[in-house]
Amino acid sequence: MRVILIASIVLAGLAGGAALLAQTTDELDIQAIKARAAAMAADAETFVAHVKDRGDALREEASSAADGGHENLKRLSAADLPAGPKGVVDFDELVAGAVGNLNAPRGQAPQFIAFASLSMPEESLKRMIADVSRAGGVVVFRGFPDNSMKAFQTAIARLVEDRADHASIGIDPRLFRAFEVQAVPTYVAVGSDFDLCEGFRCKSVVPPNDRLTGNVTAEYALASFADGGGPGAKVAAVALGNLRKTLP
Repeated sequence: MRVILIASIVLAGLAGGAALLAQTTDELDIQAIKARAAAMAADAETFVAHVKDRGDALREEASSAADGGHENLKRLSAADLPAGPKGVVDFDELVAGAVGNLNAPRGQAPQFIAFASLSMPEESLKRMIADVSRAGGVVVFRGFPDNSMKAFQTAIARLVEDRADHASIGIDPRLFRAFEVQAVPTYVAVGSDFDLCEGFRCKSVVPPNDRLTGNVTAEYALASFADGGGPGAKVAAVALGNLRKTLP
């Protein structure tokens, strides 16, 4: 532990200083020096124990706060959520998806990703969510608008017509950083499995991929990737097949 190492250095310095003074001064009270060194050692041990106890307490507080947050989410009433064309926003699905992204085993990051923003035209965003969901991909937002979860819920309620599509919507700034997405809509098809880093300030290393930025449909983007024969072609071909099975 770093604190213990620091305390050991302090004690070593005190002992070395006492030895040096004893060698250069004949009138020192050796017993007094030893007693003072012992007292300093006791103080250092007390300090280390205090820091350790404080660290344990902080860990317990953090765990308690996390548990409390989960309990608060569980107490959300469906009646309090905004209604869409086919019922309330399934916020449980959104939360489960976010938790799943955080706890997903390595190598299970999404391979077909549509980067979106609520600033996009509503009809374009509505179609993107529906098509990407049916293709088996995910629609990712950078964050809540104006840091308001309620505003995000209200907007999603207007956009999602099929409640099953909620599971395909996520908020993950890590993906925006990993692919250096600066404009939306952007579609990405990744050539192989990759890992999302655990922190929200880190940047994941992504494998070769195909990407297309512009106001086009998911079907157009997937067809372009599949026909182009690039690193994301195989993933795009599967997603395109999934999507076309659902089209009239």
